[in-house]
Amino acid sequence: MYEPNVVGDWQEYDEHPGLRVRVHRVEPGEPPRGRDDAAEGLTYFRLRVTVENRGEQRFCVHLEDGQIDVRLGPDGEGAFIDWRNSQFVEGFDVYPLRRVTAVVHAAGPEADLGQLDVQVQLRVDEEWTGRRLWTGGVGLPGGAGSVPPGPDHDNLAHQVCAFLRGQAEEGTA
Repeated sequence: MYEPNVVGDWQEYDEHPGLRVRVHRVEPGEPPRGRDDAAEGLTYFRLRVTVENRGEQRFCVHLEDGQIDVRLGPDGEGAFIDWRNSQFVEGFDVYPLRRVTAVVHAAGPEADLGQLDVQVQLRVDEEWTGRRLWTGGVGLPGGAGSVPPGPDHDNLAHQVCAFLRGQAEEGTA
């Protein structure tokens, strides 16, 4: 696994030219078909995982339960994933210049939602890709360098953003 991406960043797959994926739109929100009883006392949120094909051939993409892992807080506790309300990608042909998106509904303790890690492993044309990791938090703006300074300055998303900003500044100097 490589250094983590910030929520909103695209990650390309070398083994599948033109195919890229991102975790984005991490936001609070109740599931459409009601709360799962197992999530009592937890705060719901949702995130989107989008696969885009910028290549010249089609890819058959699988992004189902078990291929997305969500961890919360400083100890990396597993989030409750509401499989019944989530929308996965099951064997969808993604043609050139097209996208497909999975929507995952999850829940966790409200105090831990500011630090979130999402690990994704796609299955493309019946082959497993390498795992990719994104970091961010519920309610934080997505994209590199966009986490505002303030009381959250110690959370992991802010640290990753600061690191990426520093790398970008070094590259332009």
